Amino acid sequence: MKSFSLNQLAALLNAEISENSTQQFTGLNHLDAATSDQVSFIGSSKYSKNYAASGAGAVVINENLKHLVSGAIPLLVVKNADLAMAKLLSLYEPDAPEFETEISDRAYIHPTAQVGSGCKIGPGCYVGARTVLAEGVTLYPNVTILDDCSIGTRTTIWSGTVIRERSVVGAFCIFHNNVSIGADGFGYRPADDGSGLVKIVHIGNVIIGNGVEIGANSCVDRAKFASTIVGDGCKIDNLVQIAHNCILGRCCIMAGHSGLAGSVTLGDGVVIGGSASIKDHTTIHSGAVVAAGSGVMGDVAAGKTVLGYPATDSRDKLREWAAVRKLGKA
Repeated sequence: MKSFSLNQLAALLNAEISENSTQQFTGLNHLDAATSDQVSFIGSSKYSKNYAASGAGAVVINENLKHLVSGAIPLLVVKNADLAMAKLLSLYEPDAPEFETEISDRAYIHPTAQVGSGCKIGPGCYVGARTVLAEGVTLYPNVTILDDCSIGTRTTIWSGTVIRERSVVGAFCIFHNNVSIGADGFGYRPADDGSGLVKIVHIGNVIIGNGVEIGANSCVDRAKFASTIVGDGCKIDNLVQIAHNCILGRCCIMAGHSGLAGSVTLGDGVVIGGSASIKDHTTIHSGAVVAAGSGVMGDVAAGKTVLGYPATDSRDKLREWAAVRKLGKA
């Protein structure tokens, strides 16, 4: 079990300690559930009222909130409690599942595939022809990587993920369970003779940058031609759809159940809230925010926040909702 003193934690966080303690800390927990050997945190004023009744052995708190609490629990005072807790979570992160052997004899690796040093490949994995795994790639059991793919250094791919042919994945990525990369895009047209729908073949690929994390059961479809691109540092939640020919800039965030239709472009640092949907051939410029549950039907300017269905400027939409509520009370 991992255990750290208050002084060790303070050194890691560059935190000010309100009072000393000899307690050893073995983990983290919520304020209302933490025990004396656990650390909790306060990053918002609304939680300060829970401090006095908490059983935590120490509390990480924003420096601008420390005046709101009083009591005997030692404080670790930092500039940003959320970022401090992220460091602590990494400190207490459990060890990854073990591999009995680095490359299982129950995995299939095509003779023309290249596997870099330090790779780990679990049982049931399939690595296709001419695919290249760089150094330190980890494939947990039952991962499929088809032909002519490239996987960057120290990328980790969890069980059930399928990476289709010709996909390019950068370094230090994390794909969680059952991610789908490079499946056909969704394209059909009515047949000339009225007999049904004609499938539009997609011959492009997917390119994913460095440091991208994609949550469980999310899909990134290959392009009709050229490439679907997910830029460096993007973070994609579970159950997200990124359709064919989309282009995401650097460090975009997409929350769960959100989706991009075909040929959507996101600038750098765009945030898409949960269950939001973006119309095809739309551009959302850098720094824009799409609120949860919104439906974007047209381009969004840089830095703008939009809300509602259809999505409009968030301030205008909130005023509209307020006016509607007043009408209901009239």
